[in-house]
Order: sequence, then structure tokens, then C-alpha cells
Amino acid sequence: MFKTADLCDEHSDSLSVAAPMFRDFGRNISFGGPITTVKCFEDNSLVREQLEKPGNGRVLVVDGGGSMRCAMVGDILAKMGADNGWSGILVYGCIRDSGVIANIDIGVKALATLPLKSVKKGVGEVDVKVHFADTDFIPGYYLYADEDGVIVSPSALV
Repeated sequence: MFKTADLCDEHSDSLSVAAPMFRDFGRNISFGGPITTVKCFEDNSLVREQLEKPGNGRVLVVDGGGSMRCAMVGDILAKMGADNGWSGILVYGCIRDSGVIANIDIGVKALATLPLKSVKKGVGEVDVKVHFADTDFIPGYYLYADEDGVIVSPSALV
């Protein structure tokens, strides 16, 4: 398995390091893979739509606008992601059902927890470049995450 600190030591000139704002929630603290993005605000319909598809080891990056007013991922979506082969989910926003998610075989990082669910209107964008945590998350780039943080690389490092 990889360590983000080692990857930074070896590839610091070719990767981005996300600002340290994410907490770990899933069973898998270390996870990585090609990025797929969803940009949505307080509506997780497209998050569900992506997690229903085969993940093939990808990481779903959810740009929820940093909202602290509702959760973008809960236990049902985290389990769906794990069952469908997603490596992890990074949420720029909140999750819920954190106690259950802690026992699901997937990586989940988010800003915080909040028990209120999101609306379901189908609003948002998929596979667009998003920017948060001082980092560009670009579909097809690679995300690596562990207990030390989140890094993004234009190509696979491991």
C-alpha cells in the first residue's frame, strides 16, 4: 500500500496536496484511484447515480460547495459504492450515518457529519473539473488519500 507522505517525497513536483480539512469516516483510511467528479449543491441525486455504476477502483469526488446544511452521502450510498467497486468518496461537504459508514469497506473523507439528508432534484454536473481545498480535482487524474491527507496527480503513482 502507499503512503501519501512517501508519494509527496518522490513526486512533489508533479502533484497537488489538498488543504488539511477532511476527516476520515470509512473503514478504509487509505484509498486511491482515478477521479470521477460530481458538482452539486445540497442535492445528492447525481452522487447516487454515479455510485450505482461500476466504480472499477475509482474515487468519487463530490463538490458539495462545502455546505454544512445537509449530508451528501449516507450509509446506503457508501454501501452502494463499496458494493460497486468504488475505492473511495471524497466529500467537500457533510455525510451522515458515520457509525455505520465506519464499518463499510470503502474510504470516505468529508468535512463533517450532519444528520439531515439532501434534496433530490437531479441538479448538478458530472465529470467536470472542480476546485476546493486549494486543489483542482480533474476527472481522470489520480487521487490518493490516507491518514496524512489527500493528494492529486495527473498520472498513476502506484
